Amino acid sequence: MKAVRIYETGSPEVLKIENLELPEPAAGEVRIRHTAIGLNFQDIYTRSGQYAAPLPTGLGTEAVGVVEGLGAGVTDFKVGDRVCYASGPVLAACATHRNYPAARLLHAPAHMQDEQIAASLLKGMTVEYLMQRCYPVKKGQFVLMHAAAGGVGLLAGQWGKHLGAHMIGVAAGPEKVKLALANGYDHCLDRLKDDIPARVKEITGGAGVPVVFDSVGKNSFEQSLNSLAPRGFFVSFGTTTGAPPPMPASTLQKMGSLYFTRPTLVTYTASTEDLRNSAAAVFDLFAKGVLKININQRYALADVAKAHADLESGRTSGSSVIIP
Repeated sequence: MKAVRIYETGSPEVLKIENLELPEPAAGEVRIRHTAIGLNFQDIYTRSGQYAAPLPTGLGTEAVGVVEGLGAGVTDFKVGDRVCYASGPVLAACATHRNYPAARLLHAPAHMQDEQIAASLLKGMTVEYLMQRCYPVKKGQFVLMHAAAGGVGLLAGQWGKHLGAHMIGVAAGPEKVKLALANGYDHCLDRLKDDIPARVKEITGGAGVPVVFDSVGKNSFEQSLNSLAPRGFFVSFGTTTGAPPPMPASTLQKMGSLYFTRPTLVTYTASTEDLRNSAAAVFDLFAKGVLKININQRYALADVAKAHADLESGRTSGSSVIIP
């Protein structure tokens, strides 16, 4: 098998593709031959050192494939099944094959192609937990979403429209603004030229928004705070430009009794029940035509360094997949 490994953190140049021997699946594990691999900012965070991982390590938490072997005690899957996953516990999705715990594995839905699932499962479950459980979005509410033209952002626009929310996106440049507007957003602001808080107040009649979903981090932190209505929720779920600065609790009080949370998909899908329910919600909305995935970049496994560089630099839009 071929697998991506890193022995040190740093730029995309630290990524190495190695030939490895894959052991037989242990009890409770399934051997998978990957057909499509998702690319996510989690991979960037791990490679760059923002997320700690013991070295050396593989990369990747999301993939689709076919079962080729079963460990002892596995009864929910059989050889030949199409399967998918979007969680740890071990980072090893960026490879041609792997062994994976059956308890965290999902049956791939028949109505979705492999690339569609690899490009959307982790991102879709992220939107599900953000908008259905972390802050349940209600019909008629204004919602501000940063990185609206990214993989999570585009699905969030569609999901929010389905819920009846008034979606306000933030993207970089006219092309990405146009893409967001075609995917459920009622408004999309251009961060390269717009005063985000001022435009948000204009759109909301001076009230501000009850919730901000921010995956950008450092560069959008002040914009998010200043766009919120009193008692608003600041949901910081990513750090693509670095971690937000430390904030005294008194700031939340002074700006209108605000709430701040830093959730993760890992926590919201920690139990098997939560994982399966979240995935089922995503698959259901794809089946109903509510969600559509924009796969705007495809890379061979050999080009994984370019994939990382493109995603990290903001040259991508929508979702990316790696084909092993």
